[in-house]
Amino acid sequence: MTVHQFTHRLRLLATVFALSAAAACASAGRGVPAGTSQPDKFLFDKGTEALNAKKWLTAREFFREIVDSYTQSPYRPDAKLGIGDTYLGEGTSDGLERALNEYREFLGFFPTNPRADYAQYKLGMTHFRQMRAPQRDQTETRNAVREFDAFIQRYPNSSLMPEVRTKLREARDNLGDWEFDVGRHYLRIHWYPGAIDRMMTLLKQDPEYSRRDAVYFYLGESLIRAKRESEALPYLERLVEEFERSEYLDEARKRIATLKLQAHGTPSS
Repeated sequence: MTVHQFTHRLRLLATVFALSAAAACASAGRGVPAGTSQPDKFLFDKGTEALNAKKWLTAREFFREIVDSYTQSPYRPDAKLGIGDTYLGEGTSDGLERALNEYREFLGFFPTNPRADYAQYKLGMTHFRQMRAPQRDQTETRNAVREFDAFIQRYPNSSLMPEVRTKLREARDNLGDWEFDVGRHYLRIHWYPGAIDRMMTLLKQDPEYSRRDAVYFYLGESLIRAKRESEALPYLERLVEEFERSEYLDEARKRIATLKLQAHGTPSS
């Protein structure tokens, strides 16, 4: 072996040693210090700290080590949820799918855990994050509604109930907006049977729809144009009775007065 070859080999060995040392240091930095009395707690605290700082990958590594290496740890269920939260926090398509899997596995592994309600809530929220505009595919919206409905049935006393009800209302409104937009489109093109069917279906399926004042008004308008005036009147009256504020109130009152005049021959008092 020449001096040049020997020197080259020494340099290669030095490089390999340096890389190995760096990897070992990095691993040790993410691991548990020697002598730690509660290594699982140490890892959980570090993971939680990283999660709160939105360092998703770092947090996931700490939580994953608990799940994989400390199978009897009391922190294992929370670490499982933490992994799901890191994926949800990332918000990528792949991350959201992985989040769904983590929350479902949690509910499968720990169905009686005190935080099962949280897992069910996050399951709904993962679908909620993927909801699309009312004019587009509503599969994820329906999935969110399904999971939030399941939450309400399973965890009626959960402290998360107010938030779940709020998100469920938003998801149902998204579905309702789709039905309403289709119905209003039918009204614009003068296909009144289609408009009436859509509006009535929306009220039947979701009587608490947040924008039902608009539904009442356009349903009444569709019925009037379809020469079904007697059926229009109750919907317009419901608009006036249920809503103190609505952009449709003035027009609804005018139509009510006109309909009553036509029906009885005298203005309403």
